[in-house]
Formats: sequence, C-alpha cells, structure tokens
Amino acid sequence: MPTPESAMFLAKKPRVAATFDGVDYDDDIAFKAAQDAILREQWIRVMMARLVRDELGKCYRREGNNHLEKCGRLRERYFELLAHAKIKGTLFQQQNFVPKEGEEVDYVKGDSPRSRKRVTD
Repeated sequence: MPTPESAMFLAKKPRVAATFDGVDYDDDIAFKAAQDAILREQWIRVMMARLVRDELGKCYRREGNNHLEKCGRLRERYFELLAHAKIKGTLFQQQNFVPKEGEEVDYVKGDSPRSRKRVTD
C-alpha cells in the first residue's frame, strides 16, 4: 500500500511536462519550472541506470561462472538504459527548436529560434 504523500512533498512535485514546448521564455517562473522538470527527468534516467548497474554487479559476484545465463535480463535492461542515461542539460533545447517526427515548421526569416514563431500563410 502506498504511503500518503506529505504536503511538502506535493509542493515540490513538478506540475509541468519535461519539455520547452509551449513555454513562454519571457515568463521566468514557467521557464525555470520547465528547465527543472527536464533536468529532473534526466537525473531519474541516470539513477535508474545506476540502480540496475549495481544489481548487475551483485548478480555477477553471486552467480560466478553462470552469470551469462542468470544475469542476462539485467544486462539487457542496463544496455537499454545506458543509451539514454546521460545528463545533457537544457541549453541545446533552449537555443534550438527541433521539430517532432513528421512535423514541418517554417520560421519567419530573421527570427531567433528562441521566439519559435511560426509562419502563418
């Protein structure tokens, strides 16, 4: 059964998505909240990879010669997490707009990528 969350924990819980999509860069509070959410997600991925790595090390020591058979599930999970377990920061996402797959975006010539204004025809 989950434990009840305290008011202090709920106050610090992020309320924004971990992306700069739709964030007004002139609103410092919203910008900082998005930045914190992105960094929090990156740290969560790093810590998950670290936990799996520790369990994998324990399994290697415990199983000895049979580690290839017994620890295969942990090894595969660690390799999956390792591909995304990097602290990249937020500067690239702040300065460059990378469209999602299948999305075509045209910008007004001379606009800064920071403003992210789209051309309306």
